[in-house]
Amino acid sequence: MSDVSDGVKILFRFYSDVLEEYTVETMWGDIIDIDKGLYKIDNIPFYAPLIASDDIVFAEYDEDEQMLTYRKTVEPSGNSTVWVIIMNDNTNKEDIRAMFKDMGCESEGINDKYFAMEIPEKVDYKLIKQKLQELEQKGIIEYSEPCLSYIHDYNK
Repeated sequence: MSDVSDGVKILFRFYSDVLEEYTVETMWGDIIDIDKGLYKIDNIPFYAPLIASDDIVFAEYDEDEQMLTYRKTVEPSGNSTVWVIIMNDNTNKEDIRAMFKDMGCESEGINDKYFAMEIPEKVDYKLIKQKLQELEQKGIIEYSEPCLSYIHDYNK
């Protein structure tokens, strides 16, 4: 077993409904067991659906991609991922991120209008979703839920 603090880049190739094409995203993974190809995701995914931080995934070196490449999720973490776009030009993205951070949700931003948010397993998603819906109804944001864990998916 390798040292868990070792980080590696993992390539995710997927079809993007937004872009209507295949695309890629790389994420950091901590080595869980290099011989078995097991890694723990150490990012909040910006674009890759159905993946959340702390998920344990199987990845292997791909000759065509010339790097470690995601093959499947082995153990979901229980965390969820939500993507948020700021729709109101008078709204500061960092204020919205800070609001959700106070509710227990870390996030990573790309530009002035977009961020990916982690909903930890222990956070009550009903409260987060209520705030997301309130902000969306006011025209401040739009959001999507590309990866809701079994804990947060109340439709099941």
